[in-house]
Amino acid sequence: MKKYVAAITALIIALTLYNAFFPDLRDRFSVYSDAESGMRYICMAKERAFFFYKNGRWKKEFVKGVNIGSAKPGAFPGELAITKEEYLRWFKYIRDMNANAIRVYTLQNPEFYEALWEFNKSSVKPLYLFHGVWVDENAVENTMNAFSSEVTEDFKQNIVEVIDAIHGNAKISERKGKGWGEYKKDISQYVAGWILGIEWDPNLVKSTNEKNQGLAQFDGAYLYTASASPFETWLAMMGDYAISYETRKYNMQRPLSFTNWPTTDTLKHPNEPYENEDMVSVNVEKIKAKPAFIPGLFASYHIYPYYPDFMFYQREYASFKSSGKKANTYRAYLRDLIKEHAMPVLVAEFGVPTSRGITHENPLTGFNQGHIDENAQGQMIVSMINDIHDEGYAGGLVFTWQDEWFKRTWNTMDLDIPDRRPFWSNVQTSEQKFGILSFDPGNGGRKVYVDGDDSDWGTQGPLLRNEHGELYAASDEEGVYFFLRLRKPYRDGEKIIIPVDTVPDQGNEVFSDMGVRLGRPCEFVIVIDGKDNSRILVDAYYNVFYHIYGEKLKMLEDDAEYKIKGSGAFRPVYLCLSRKIYLPEDGKTVPLKKYETGRLKYGNANPSSKDYDSLADFSYRGDVVEIRIPWQLLNIMDPSTRMAMDDLHKEGIKPLKIDGIYVSFLSISDAIKQAPEYAFFTWKEWEAPGYHERLKKSYYIVKNGFKYL
Repeated sequence: MKKYVAAITALIIALTLYNAFFPDLRDRFSVYSDAESGMRYICMAKERAFFFYKNGRWKKEFVKGVNIGSAKPGAFPGELAITKEEYLRWFKYIRDMNANAIRVYTLQNPEFYEALWEFNKSSVKPLYLFHGVWVDENAVENTMNAFSSEVTEDFKQNIVEVIDAIHGNAKISERKGKGWGEYKKDISQYVAGWILGIEWDPNLVKSTNEKNQGLAQFDGAYLYTASASPFETWLAMMGDYAISYETRKYNMQRPLSFTNWPTTDTLKHPNEPYENEDMVSVNVEKIKAKPAFIPGLFASYHIYPYYPDFMFYQREYASFKSSGKKANTYRAYLRDLIKEHAMPVLVAEFGVPTSRGITHENPLTGFNQGHIDENAQGQMIVSMINDIHDEGYAGGLVFTWQDEWFKRTWNTMDLDIPDRRPFWSNVQTSEQKFGILSFDPGNGGRKVYVDGDDSDWGTQGPLLRNEHGELYAASDEEGVYFFLRLRKPYRDGEKIIIPVDTVPDQGNEVFSDMGVRLGRPCEFVIVIDGKDNSRILVDAYYNVFYHIYGEKLKMLEDDAEYKIKGSGAFRPVYLCLSRKIYLPEDGKTVPLKKYETGRLKYGNANPSSKDYDSLADFSYRGDVVEIRIPWQLLNIMDPSTRMAMDDLHKEGIKPLKIDGIYVSFLSISDAIKQAPEYAFFTWKEWEAPGYHERLKKSYYIVKNGFKYL
């Protein structure tokens, strides 16, 4: 008897420990089946939250996760080049980051669904999936009418394909730019909800409303509208179509939403300087669910802390303070927006990029679109997800999981070659560096790390020797690296000049501001002048920032030397952050904003160092100086084919094939006796870029932040 009692006691203890430490192993991601209708559900959107059916009961859960793009280096997203093995590895990283959800924007290749099915079947903590359905942007642009057959029929077809795919019941012939293949894995028990559509162009919304005036309200099988605009009515029709198809064919329903963003929110922002950003609204509260649609509707927004400009110019946002009496315009907007909704609201995109370049800035908080190091990225993401949680939102999805080399940004997109973007890492373009997972140049590791340690330069000989020391050079998919071994230790404040000649038939032979004879017409000079005053400068004649905003758009004061070849004038390298704007509520004009992106930041760029700074451009230690110069700072439009920017005064911004570059260096702390000698440096072209994955420092910060939500 005692043996039985002991055995039962041991079993009870074991079950108690099992349930305590592995609560989700029993019936995880189970599917609820309604006894009367037989309709199946795994998730419901209600009471401002998501409820998931797990372990035989409905459980409220805050959604925290990431968006996953469809691209990796060397491929555009439409090529769907990510492998099953890569997805499996990424899913593990994401789960271990304490995330519970992922989102994709459109139909993926079958490998994605196979990987998610396999991962979730074996994982103690499976991942929910929010699945998007894309709208053909070319059709939108061609018609500017959502009701056009070109837009609507393609959208319906995309809806059908995605629904069939998640149920493992699709076979799509090979095609360009969209997912295709045989979809055999049923992952429907993991799909938490639909997010239909894209960030709606306000001109499309306005045009659709105008072209369909007087349209009757929609009354479908599962959704209906009340006082909706024509565009909102169209959304309801598409949502009803999706629900109807999945209900009819698979006897299953899940929460549904439509992509939205602050540009088409329902709020009024009287101090917004750009008309399009406050021109028209898309209000999903005017779309209602009928009793036959049980899982419910939710609102979905992409919300960033620096865009649109009303985020920091709107008076009540600018004056809002959060804990510690710090400005928090992001939380102010979140609080304002959620008042507009009775349904749950998901922030389906938020984040900040670790790019070197900047595209937008929030001058009040520093949560900018770019020039944020990896530690700050992590801290800002945690700050935003905490604001999202504390303001009563249903969840937040970080944009994005992986860096995306194919992306463009408005203030750099004219400076590269569009169809070559995936083949190199342009750290000047903010859209490329939103990821928590970095794709760093080089197979297995970088050739060199800018950290003041010369050990990774190997035994290669110097490119150039002179009275000041030795110059070495290397390059990769991100930029050019220079290593100087000086004759004596570098002293902070000593001026070292590295002139660079990139293209023929232009450039300065004299650096007038420093009275230095260069001896060769150079387009750039890199000036190392201590930790706080180092920069790269460009020949005034070759200044693309002035070419665009001065010569073409007439937004800058006249620079006479821009028109003079060989003037001897070198200028700072800038990026535009915003053009001149007028704030209607304040009644004042804000001049053009620019940022000196040519300033070089001192620090340690080696990720293995405790002092790692992902934005570091140069470092020195003793007689060693190391420098990283991104390709775009040298007006290189595509390093993979050695294309530089041609003479701006001929036909504007056009590519020019070059063989390589000429470089030299000199120290002006010593008397300059003669012009320096130059060495030629070139690099091999490539079609398959070298790269390796690296979890950014932000990953570990986000992991810790997600743990407590």
